[in-house]
Amino acid sequence: MEIDWAALRAAAIETMRRAYTPVSDFPVGVAGLVDDGRTVVGCNVENASLGMTLCAECGLVSSLHATGGGRLVAISCVDATGAPLMPCGRCRQLLWEHGGPELLVEALPRPLRMTELLPHAFGYEDMERVTGPVGAADVPAELARWRGRGTVFVHPDISGGATIWTGYWERSSGEPGAAEEKGILEEGPNLATVAAAVAWGLARTPRVVVVDAEGGLSWAGEGEAPEGIPQRWEEEKP
Repeated sequence: MEIDWAALRAAAIETMRRAYTPVSDFPVGVAGLVDDGRTVVGCNVENASLGMTLCAECGLVSSLHATGGGRLVAISCVDATGAPLMPCGRCRQLLWEHGGPELLVEALPRPLRMTELLPHAFGYEDMERVTGPVGAADVPAELARWRGRGTVFVHPDISGGATIWTGYWERSSGEPGAAEEKGILEEGPNLATVAAAVAWGLARTPRVVVVDAEGGLSWAGEGEAPEGIPQRWEEEKP
């Protein structure tokens, strides 16, 4: 889509002149090109309680959805002089949400992509990594809020005369003196190897303890082993 940067900036300047800035006297205007060709605008609106101030980009995104939605393709954000102005950190995240990594932001000497303005951005894929499915070790939806908490204990068992591995996910962390709720969150499936059982545990929490057939403990979690666990579990090489 061809971008008329001059027209976009003119719309941003016109909107900047409608900003409400009794506290800072720093008006900001922004105009955005939507993927269906329309233009949406926003200006900053301040408040005596400074924390409630609305950035111009907030108004832009509200206008985007109030007029039909879509994705932002390009934006021009300007200050009182009409010069390009960089969105603040919060607004970069907001723009990423509604324009994505390829959204262009007017800057000098050239427009910048959102990936340049917000590298390593937080997005829904980060949430999905924690709350979404993880393949063979799916965490039940009702237990998603427990991810990263508690401790998994992996141990051997006998099934059909053969040794298998399983485990259980315990609510408490096992830290000495910690006042925590106790009880089993989830029992593990029967798995062929200790490595598979450890992987099942690590999908739930970074605290995983391997209990061998003699009752010995090994730490398979992240970081240093807690007090009372003498050794680190090492996956056997084939």
